[in-house]
Formats: sequence, C-alpha cells, structure tokens
Amino acid sequence: MRKVGIGQALLAALWMAAASAASPTEVQRSLEQTARATTPGFAGFSAHRGEKFFKSTHGGEWSCASCHTQDPRASGRHAKTEKEIRPLSPVADPRRFTDPAKVEKWFRRNCNDVVGRACTPLEKGDVLAYVMSVRK
Repeated sequence: MRKVGIGQALLAALWMAAASAASPTEVQRSLEQTARATTPGFAGFSAHRGEKFFKSTHGGEWSCASCHTQDPRASGRHAKTEKEIRPLSPVADPRRFTDPAKVEKWFRRNCNDVVGRACTPLEKGDVLAYVMSVRK
C-alpha cells in the first residue's frame, strides 16, 4: 500500500473542493429552474430589476446597498456590526456565488433583514443578474 504525503492529500482535497464548486452562472441556472416552476409568465432575469431591488429599502431602513455599497465591486461594511464584507460582484471576488448552500444561506438572512421575508427565486435571480452584470 502506497503512503500519501500531506502535500498530496492537501492537493487532492483542494481538487475535490474545486470540482464540487459551482459557478455563478450555474447558481443562476438553478434559480432559473425554480423561478420557471414558481413564477407564472417567467421571462428571464433582469439586471435592471435586480439593481433596483438591490438599491431600494423596501419600506425599511436598509437596502442591500446599505451594507454592500452602491457598487457591488467595492468592499462593504455591515450596518450594525461594522464587520467588513467582501465585494459582492464575482468580477471583484471570484469566490462569490460559487457555493449554492452559502448563496441560499445569505439570501435567507439578508432578505429577512432587508425585505422582512424570504426573497422569491425571481428576486434572487434578478439580484444575481445585476451583480454579475457589473464589470471592472
């Protein structure tokens, strides 16, 4: 039986993690499937609607931009805790929207804070379309 060194084991673990990672486009496709099933007349996601949703307060004090800034390429700061938040746009941070479980977790938390409810698949897809449309 061949022994595997720590370096080889680490390399294998990194390769497996990379192989299981999704891309923002794959996450968006998954949201699209859900939106098609739950939104009558679904005609695709809109970066324009996503930007409007992202920058609006929805009747409360906060918008997505309150913490993530008006520019999703910039680092933000949580409005309450002041903890730094990495840029939201995949152009500025390629790790964004690559883990479907994290995407769902953060949409669940942030939508509850900003909108006071869970976001719909259409809203999530629109926001993702917006942050993916932002270029350098």
